[in-house]
Amino acid sequence: MIAPLRVLCWLPLLVLAGCASHAAESPLPPKLIQELKVAWPKNRTIHVIFHGHSVPAGYHKTPEVKPFESYPLMAMEKIQKANPHAVMNAIVTAIGGEDSVKGAARFEKDVLSLRPDVIFIDYALNDRRMPEAQVEKAWRSMARAAKKKGVPVVFLTPTGADGARYDAPDEPLEIRAAIIRKVASEEGVPVGDVLVAWKAALKGTRQERLLATGNHPNKRGHEIAAKVIARMFGVL
Repeated sequence: MIAPLRVLCWLPLLVLAGCASHAAESPLPPKLIQELKVAWPKNRTIHVIFHGHSVPAGYHKTPEVKPFESYPLMAMEKIQKANPHAVMNAIVTAIGGEDSVKGAARFEKDVLSLRPDVIFIDYALNDRRMPEAQVEKAWRSMARAAKKKGVPVVFLTPTGADGARYDAPDEPLEIRAAIIRKVASEEGVPVGDVLVAWKAALKGTRQERLLATGNHPNKRGHEIAAKVIARMFGVL
Protein backbone atom coordinates (compact mmCIF):
# COMPACT_ATOMS: atom_id res chain seq x y z
CA MET A 1 0.00 0.00 0.00
CA ILE A 2 1.42 3.38 -1.00
CA ALA A 3 1.46 5.96 1.76
CA PRO A 4 -0.64 9.08 1.07
CA LEU A 5 1.34 11.80 -0.65
CA ARG A 6 1.39 15.39 0.41
CA VAL A 7 2.28 18.37 -1.73
CA LEU A 8 5.93 18.25 -2.71
CA CYS A 9 7.97 21.40 -2.28
CA TRP A 10 10.28 20.50 -5.15
CA LEU A 11 9.76 20.13 -8.87
CA PRO A 12 11.63 17.62 -11.03
CA LEU A 13 14.19 18.94 -13.47
CA LEU A 14 11.96 17.87 -16.35
CA VAL A 15 9.04 20.03 -15.26
CA LEU A 16 8.06 22.90 -17.52
CA ALA A 17 5.69 25.35 -15.88
CA GLY A 18 3.93 28.19 -17.62
CA CYS A 19 6.15 30.96 -16.31
CA ALA A 20 7.28 33.48 -18.90
CA SER A 21 10.69 33.72 -17.25
CA HIS A 22 11.54 30.14 -18.25
CA ALA A 23 13.55 29.65 -21.42
CA ALA A 24 11.79 27.89 -24.28
CA GLU A 25 13.92 24.76 -24.08
CA SER A 26 12.17 21.60 -25.20
CA PRO A 27 12.41 18.41 -23.10
CA LEU A 28 11.13 16.39 -26.07
CA PRO A 29 13.48 14.31 -28.24
CA PRO A 30 15.61 16.60 -30.45
CA LYS A 31 14.77 14.42 -33.46
CA LEU A 32 11.06 15.15 -33.03
CA ILE A 33 11.65 18.88 -32.69
CA GLN A 34 13.88 18.84 -35.76
CA GLU A 35 11.24 17.03 -37.81
CA LEU A 36 8.93 20.00 -37.31
CA LYS A 37 11.43 22.09 -39.29
CA VAL A 38 11.57 19.78 -42.32
CA ALA A 39 9.91 21.21 -45.43
CA TRP A 40 8.02 19.48 -48.22
CA PRO A 41 8.71 17.09 -49.88
CA LYS A 42 10.88 15.55 -47.14
CA ASN A 43 8.51 16.22 -44.25
CA ARG A 44 5.94 13.84 -42.82
CA THR A 45 2.84 14.08 -40.65
CA ILE A 46 3.57 14.41 -36.93
CA HIS A 47 0.87 12.75 -34.81
CA VAL A 48 0.25 14.32 -31.39
CA ILE A 49 -2.19 12.54 -29.08
CA PHE A 50 -4.09 14.11 -26.18
CA HIS A 51 -5.30 11.42 -23.80
CA GLY A 52 -7.43 12.10 -20.75
CA HIS A 53 -10.81 13.23 -19.49
CA SER A 54 -13.34 15.91 -20.39
CA VAL A 55 -10.91 18.85 -20.42
CA PRO A 56 -8.74 17.68 -23.35
CA ALA A 57 -11.92 16.24 -24.89
CA GLY A 58 -13.05 19.85 -25.27
CA TYR A 59 -16.00 20.08 -22.90
CA HIS A 60 -16.72 23.55 -21.61
CA LYS A 61 -20.23 23.85 -20.18
CA THR A 62 -21.40 20.25 -20.42
CA PRO A 63 -22.66 18.91 -22.78
CA GLU A 64 -21.24 21.62 -25.07
CA VAL A 65 -17.92 20.76 -26.70
CA LYS A 66 -15.68 23.50 -28.11
CA PRO A 67 -12.62 21.84 -29.69
CA PHE A 68 -11.35 25.07 -31.25
CA GLU A 69 -11.42 26.79 -27.86
CA SER A 70 -9.73 23.93 -26.03
CA TYR A 71 -6.05 23.37 -25.41
CA PRO A 72 -5.27 20.49 -27.83
CA LEU A 73 -6.07 22.50 -30.96
CA MET A 74 -5.05 25.81 -29.40
CA ALA A 75 -1.62 24.35 -28.63
CA MET A 76 -1.31 22.92 -32.12
CA GLU A 77 -2.04 26.33 -33.60
CA LYS A 78 0.80 27.88 -31.61
CA ILE A 79 3.23 25.13 -32.56
CA GLN A 80 2.19 25.27 -36.21
CA LYS A 81 2.71 29.03 -36.42
CA ALA A 82 6.24 28.60 -35.08
CA ASN A 83 6.88 25.72 -37.52
CA PRO A 84 5.17 26.72 -40.77
CA HIS A 85 6.51 23.74 -42.72
CA ALA A 86 5.21 21.16 -40.26
CA VAL A 87 2.24 18.91 -40.97
CA MET A 88 0.68 18.14 -37.59
CA ASN A 89 -2.24 15.93 -36.69
CA ALA A 90 -3.83 16.50 -33.27
CA ILE A 91 -5.62 13.33 -32.16
CA VAL A 92 -7.89 13.46 -29.11
CA THR A 93 -8.45 10.10 -27.41
CA ALA A 94 -9.92 11.70 -24.29
CA ILE A 95 -13.29 10.62 -22.84
CA GLY A 96 -15.43 12.80 -20.61
CA GLY A 97 -15.77 11.46 -17.08
CA GLU A 98 -12.84 9.07 -17.36
CA ASP A 99 -10.04 8.66 -14.81
CA SER A 100 -6.47 7.43 -15.27
CA VAL A 101 -7.31 3.86 -14.24
CA LYS A 102 -9.79 3.52 -17.11
CA GLY A 103 -7.50 5.48 -19.41
CA ALA A 104 -4.60 3.15 -18.67
CA ALA A 105 -6.77 0.10 -19.38
CA ARG A 106 -7.37 1.23 -22.97
CA PHE A 107 -3.97 2.86 -23.53
CA GLU A 108 -2.53 0.15 -25.78
CA LYS A 109 -5.69 -0.27 -27.86
CA ASP A 110 -6.80 3.32 -28.27
CA VAL A 111 -3.55 5.31 -28.05
CA LEU A 112 -0.39 3.36 -28.84
CA SER A 113 -2.11 1.57 -31.73
CA LEU A 114 -2.28 4.95 -33.52
CA ARG A 115 1.53 5.11 -33.65
CA PRO A 116 1.81 8.61 -32.16
CA ASP A 117 4.94 10.74 -32.17
CA VAL A 118 4.18 12.15 -28.72
CA ILE A 119 1.41 11.68 -26.13
CA PHE A 120 0.06 14.19 -23.60
CA ILE A 121 -1.86 12.76 -20.63
CA ASP A 122 -4.32 14.73 -18.46
CA TYR A 123 -6.40 12.93 -15.81
CA ALA A 124 -5.75 14.59 -12.44
CA LEU A 125 -9.13 16.31 -12.04
CA ASN A 126 -11.04 13.04 -12.22
CA ASP A 127 -8.34 11.15 -10.34
CA ARG A 128 -9.41 12.94 -7.17
CA ARG A 129 -12.13 10.32 -6.73
CA MET A 130 -9.66 7.44 -7.11
CA PRO A 131 -7.38 5.96 -4.42
CA GLU A 132 -3.88 7.38 -4.56
CA ALA A 133 -2.23 3.97 -5.01
CA GLN A 134 -4.39 3.22 -8.06
CA VAL A 135 -3.65 6.63 -9.56
CA GLU A 136 0.09 6.12 -9.21
CA LYS A 137 -0.11 2.64 -10.71
CA ALA A 138 -2.15 3.86 -13.70
CA TRP A 139 0.14 6.77 -14.57
CA ARG A 140 3.23 4.58 -14.16
CA SER A 141 1.77 1.89 -16.42
CA MET A 142 1.07 4.41 -19.20
CA ALA A 143 4.60 5.84 -18.93
CA ARG A 144 6.16 2.39 -19.16
CA ALA A 145 3.91 1.22 -21.99
CA ALA A 146 4.81 4.29 -24.05
CA LYS A 147 8.52 3.93 -23.35
CA LYS A 148 8.37 0.26 -24.34
CA LYS A 149 7.10 1.39 -27.75
CA GLY A 150 9.68 4.18 -27.95
CA VAL A 151 7.00 6.90 -27.85
CA PRO A 152 7.66 10.11 -25.90
CA VAL A 153 4.98 10.84 -23.31
CA VAL A 154 4.30 14.03 -21.35
CA PHE A 155 2.35 14.18 -18.10
CA LEU A 156 0.13 17.23 -17.55
CA THR A 157 -0.85 18.46 -14.13
CA PRO A 158 -4.44 19.73 -13.98
CA THR A 159 -6.19 22.93 -14.84
CA GLY A 160 -7.95 24.43 -11.82
CA ALA A 161 -11.24 23.60 -10.17
CA ASP A 162 -13.83 25.54 -8.22
CA GLY A 163 -13.31 25.10 -4.50
CA ALA A 164 -9.73 23.82 -4.74
CA ARG A 165 -7.58 24.92 -1.82
CA TYR A 166 -4.38 25.52 -3.70
CA ASP A 167 -1.13 24.71 -1.86
CA ALA A 168 -3.02 23.11 1.05
CA PRO A 169 -1.21 19.86 1.98
CA ASP A 170 -4.46 17.87 2.10
CA GLU A 171 -6.00 19.28 -1.10
CA PRO A 172 -6.86 16.27 -3.36
CA LEU A 173 -5.94 18.18 -6.53
CA GLU A 174 -2.52 19.10 -5.16
CA ILE A 175 -1.97 15.52 -3.97
CA ARG A 176 -2.79 14.12 -7.43
CA ALA A 177 -0.45 16.67 -9.02
CA ALA A 178 2.27 15.53 -6.61
CA ILE A 179 1.72 11.92 -7.64
CA ILE A 180 2.09 12.91 -11.30
CA ARG A 181 5.35 14.75 -10.62
CA LYS A 182 6.69 11.87 -8.52
CA VAL A 183 5.94 9.20 -11.13
CA ALA A 184 7.31 11.42 -13.89
CA SER A 185 10.55 11.98 -12.00
CA GLU A 186 10.99 8.28 -11.33
CA GLU A 187 10.10 7.23 -14.89
CA GLY A 188 12.05 9.97 -16.67
CA VAL A 189 8.94 11.59 -18.14
CA PRO A 190 8.65 15.35 -18.73
CA VAL A 191 5.87 17.24 -16.99
CA GLY A 192 3.89 20.15 -18.38
CA ASP A 193 3.01 21.72 -15.05
CA VAL A 194 -0.28 23.36 -15.94
CA LEU A 195 -1.27 23.65 -12.29
CA VAL A 196 1.74 25.85 -11.54
CA ALA A 197 0.83 28.07 -14.49
CA TRP A 198 -2.82 28.15 -13.39
CA LYS A 199 -1.92 29.29 -9.89
CA ALA A 200 0.37 31.94 -11.34
CA ALA A 201 -2.54 33.24 -13.43
CA LEU A 202 -4.70 33.50 -10.31
CA LYS A 203 -2.40 36.19 -8.99
CA GLY A 204 -3.81 38.51 -11.63
CA THR A 205 -7.40 37.36 -12.08
CA ARG A 206 -10.28 35.65 -10.30
CA GLN A 207 -10.67 31.95 -10.98
CA GLU A 208 -14.26 32.26 -12.21
CA ARG A 209 -12.88 34.14 -15.21
CA LEU A 210 -10.94 31.01 -16.19
CA LEU A 211 -13.73 28.45 -15.75
CA ALA A 212 -16.74 27.55 -17.89
CA THR A 213 -18.06 25.28 -15.12
CA GLY A 214 -16.72 24.06 -11.80
CA ASN A 215 -14.19 21.66 -13.34
CA HIS A 216 -13.96 22.82 -16.95
CA PRO A 217 -11.84 25.76 -18.10
CA ASN A 218 -13.19 28.28 -20.57
CA LYS A 219 -11.15 29.47 -23.55
CA ARG A 220 -9.05 31.71 -21.32
CA GLY A 221 -8.35 28.81 -18.98
CA HIS A 222 -7.50 26.49 -21.86
CA GLU A 223 -5.06 29.12 -23.11
CA ILE A 224 -2.98 28.57 -19.96
CA ALA A 225 -2.60 24.86 -20.74
CA ALA A 226 -2.01 25.53 -24.44
CA LYS A 227 0.93 27.80 -23.64
CA VAL A 228 2.48 25.18 -21.36
CA ILE A 229 2.18 22.55 -24.09
CA ALA A 230 3.56 24.84 -26.79
CA ARG A 231 6.54 25.53 -24.54
CA MET A 232 7.22 21.79 -24.47
CA PHE A 233 8.01 22.17 -28.18
CA GLY A 234 10.24 25.20 -27.54
CA VAL A 235 7.56 27.70 -28.56
CA LEU A 236 7.21 30.77 -26.34
